Amino acid sequence: MEDRKTIFNYISQMFSIYGVMIVIFVVINLIIGDNAGSVSTLFSLGKTGLSTATLLELLLLTLIVTAAQSIFLTDVVIKNMALIVRNILFFATILVAITVFASVFGWFPLNDPAAWIGFIVSFAVCAAVSAFLMRLEENAENKKMQEALNRLKK
Repeated sequence: MEDRKTIFNYISQMFSIYGVMIVIFVVINLIIGDNAGSVSTLFSLGKTGLSTATLLELLLLTLIVTAAQSIFLTDVVIKNMALIVRNILFFATILVAITVFASVFGWFPLNDPAAWIGFIVSFAVCAAVSAFLMRLEENAENKKMQEALNRLKK
């Protein structure tokens, strides 16, 4: 059973995700920023930094990710759905959101197959790592619950 969450839990989670996302983009920007600046609005400033527009776009994406997490990966909204279906819906929501952002904000050229392949491969890798980490977290939580149950039985 999950603890009752407040808005501050969601804000904390959102900014945790945002912080990780910004660190990833800073590293990518330092590596390829000058080369990608003419191709993607994400790296429009090259190695000199991330624009305010990019930071706000990533914040909006983080809000969507946090909302999707709350809907699909907790029991707050959906109580009776298989975990695999929840994960698929979660990642599908994020995939759609990023695709819309790419289109609206010019994150990468929509008519470039290499850009789409790179996006799909990087998304798949990130989704796989995320699913693996979620599974590890779930196993640790289940083990903790089982140990508590065993202590109660004694």
